[in-house]
Amino acid sequence: MPAADPALRKRQQIAKANRMMFLWVAGVSVIVGIALVLSIFLVQKLLFNEQVLGKKNETVRTLTDNNKIVGQLKDNARVLNTNQNLLDSRAKEEDTALQAILDALPSEPNSSALGSSLQNVLLPGDGIQVEALTVEPVAGVEGTSESESTTASGEHSIGFTFSVSAPSDKIDSLRELLRRLEKSIRAIDVQTTAIEMQGSRITLTASAFAYYEPTKSIELKTESVPSKNGNKR
Repeated sequence: MPAADPALRKRQQIAKANRMMFLWVAGVSVIVGIALVLSIFLVQKLLFNEQVLGKKNETVRTLTDNNKIVGQLKDNARVLNTNQNLLDSRAKEEDTALQAILDALPSEPNSSALGSSLQNVLLPGDGIQVEALTVEPVAGVEGTSESESTTASGEHSIGFTFSVSAPSDKIDSLRELLRRLEKSIRAIDVQTTAIEMQGSRITLTASAFAYYEPTKSIELKTESVPSKNGNKR
């Protein structure tokens, strides 16, 4: 069958060419797939590194800005330390002027100390009798809810109420009591007052806030930047 030999050889060549074409296409597909995966990985790595560099640059800017104002803060502290009003408000002669600020806005609420100061120093007066005194506990310190420790403006405060009475001829003692609260080194804001005549005595009931400012802490910390594949750096 010599006439069939050319046709058979042609079919064999076509089959061989098809196999070669398939191998080439498969090989190119594998290479393109690997290149695509590597490209996606490199892009994710690039974006991740950009995030890390962005966080580092933010830290550098923060430290730079803080260092710039250190001198200004020192100058402000020195000026305040010579402020005559603060010097006149010191509780002790040997205290610095800045101590008056710390006394006015202590770093801790210390409700018990406030209650003791009210009962023994601020409220007593000529003919005055303390009928009732309540100092509210503070959240996170004495076990109440967070909303009770701050005012509407977000200031840290301790609420308290008191009721005092004095003979009707000693009404000036009640006025003096309010002046003592106003002049107290501790920042006190009287919210409401009510005066009632009960027989021969006058009763003053009031609610007020005393303020404090928690200590600010400065610390360096490490922050992890998550990448899209779940890794952190």
